[in-house]
Amino acid sequence: MNLDDRVERARKLLAGIEKNYSSAALSSSFGAEDMVLLDLIARDGLAIEVFTLDTGRLPVETLTLIERVRHDYALDVQVYTPWPDSVEAYVAEHGADGFYDGVEQRKACCAVRKVEPLRRALASKRGWVSGLRRAQSDSRSEVVEAAYDPTFALWKFNPLADWNEDEVWAYLRANHVPYNKLHDRGYPSIGCEPCTRAVKPGEHPRAGRWWWEQDGAKKECGLHAIPIVLQKELA
Repeated sequence: MNLDDRVERARKLLAGIEKNYSSAALSSSFGAEDMVLLDLIARDGLAIEVFTLDTGRLPVETLTLIERVRHDYALDVQVYTPWPDSVEAYVAEHGADGFYDGVEQRKACCAVRKVEPLRRALASKRGWVSGLRRAQSDSRSEVVEAAYDPTFALWKFNPLADWNEDEVWAYLRANHVPYNKLHDRGYPSIGCEPCTRAVKPGEHPRAGRWWWEQDGAKKECGLHAIPIVLQKELA
């Protein structure tokens, strides 16, 4: 399948989500894959909400891109933030950067800053669109285009599931889509500023996420570490 065919398949899937799973939303971290999906949604004028999770620790480059998207696409990007009391409780127990102390502390931080806000963002939704690709990591190797998510009790869609990185970047460049400038500095995967670094030549694309942990490409924050129990084709 060439890139044009992949784009048309993604467009068809997104149109079907709008038609059959309203209200639906794209959860965007404003990485390269999410910018492809955002551009497709905007180009086709689809009624699919775009939201992001501002953890309070995002890089300046990500915040800058969010504002550019709002301006260039005239999109009302919804921003969900963690509860201040929950952040304060975490800091009181573990310290502001306690996530460096162990996997449990890091996952607790992710739960406060990312997972709980995501639950609020998806609470009234029937469809969840994400930029997951099978090639991104070992833990995502079984990702399919459409699957029921039992954790959030809704259908989750990954229109770029079988795209490779070259195809993602070919689309961005061909369509002059803005992207996070950290990608140009060796950041294939971008999360919170203190938990993300550039990768070295030959390293796995996810090696820069929580690099002090030893689980290699299987590391996740809890947003997508869920079992796939059903899958379907969307007309």
